[in-house]
Amino acid sequence: MRVSVNPELLRWACERAGLNIQIIARRLPKLPSWEKGEGKPTLKQLERFAKIVHAPIGYLFLPAPLSEKLPIPDFRTSGNIRIDHPSPDLLETIYLCQQRQEWYRDFSQAVREDPCDFVGSASLSDEPVNVAEKIRSTLGFAIESRRKMSTWEEALRQFIAQADAAGIMIMVSGVVGSNTRRKLDHEEFRGFALSDKRAPLVFVNGADTKSAQMFTLAHELAHIWLGKTGVSDIAPVSVPSNEIEKWCNNVAAEILAPMALFKKEFDNSNDMLDEFNRLARFFKVSTLVIIRRLFDSAIITRDEYKSLYMDELGRLLEITKGKGGNYYLTQPTRVSKRFARALIISTLEGQTLHRDALQLLGLKKTSTFHELGARLGVA
Repeated sequence: MRVSVNPELLRWACERAGLNIQIIARRLPKLPSWEKGEGKPTLKQLERFAKIVHAPIGYLFLPAPLSEKLPIPDFRTSGNIRIDHPSPDLLETIYLCQQRQEWYRDFSQAVREDPCDFVGSASLSDEPVNVAEKIRSTLGFAIESRRKMSTWEEALRQFIAQADAAGIMIMVSGVVGSNTRRKLDHEEFRGFALSDKRAPLVFVNGADTKSAQMFTLAHELAHIWLGKTGVSDIAPVSVPSNEIEKWCNNVAAEILAPMALFKKEFDNSNDMLDEFNRLARFFKVSTLVIIRRLFDSAIITRDEYKSLYMDELGRLLEITKGKGGNYYLTQPTRVSKRFARALIISTLEGQTLHRDALQLLGLKKTSTFHELGARLGVA
């Protein structure tokens, strides 16, 4: 059976997914003729097309292309221009995180967990220095304890674990759900926060370097303390015009490398490259954070900041190319250890269907579910 499809919808679906019709035609040779209105696909062919462009097939039967908007506030800008047309990958990631948040909110109420009083406890009128100190204190992410760690990567793992333990679901993933073929674009977004007293959630784009992830996490935590849901600014070297993003950047920087201590420690007699590497070891943060602090403290100019940052980012991207990981170590980080433990416990107790648990965790096999539970000590 062949079906009628508006050619405009086919073009829109390709553009929405960021794919060229000619490239898709390698897998669907008749697509160009459908796009010209010279032929009709079968329902099976249309389903295959929808799968390739990551679009619900129902979208292709609409009378006109759908105008999709992000379901949460969008603070991203590029050259101070608002970003439009979110990708299917970003939309699906937000929708999945919203589902997880909704599930955890119900779970939290059912087991009578205390709400997270720190959510929304800050305001834009609060000094970033003071809010940063409160965040470090709540999480236990003190400079002194951080300095005892061997590397900043260890400090980042601890940062994630402490935030998760404090009641915030921290999800770090570089793919859509568990689909390793659908890698997220760190140029489109680096993170977002879903504020909620019972189920605060932070998503960090794991496709970005771990160095950049540290600042993103701190920035999104500032959003949680402010009680502001949203997708964060897109550019790593941007100076955002939005007051919320500006404030969150300032808080994030203070969490990781307090300016007063930074200025005290900075030694201008050292070679600049040697010095920012030394400061990164001192604060147990990434070199990208230190370069940002050098600019914040007016030690380097904006042009020097951009040049240093992009050079260092390129170096770090080369280092991380091709690195994989153990599935049972990375999966709790992708979905939040707090969320995974709660969902597995609820499922084993019969409160949540296995089918729903597998979908929320991005798993296909029950055996993987039980193995993950065993690794987390709850099965």
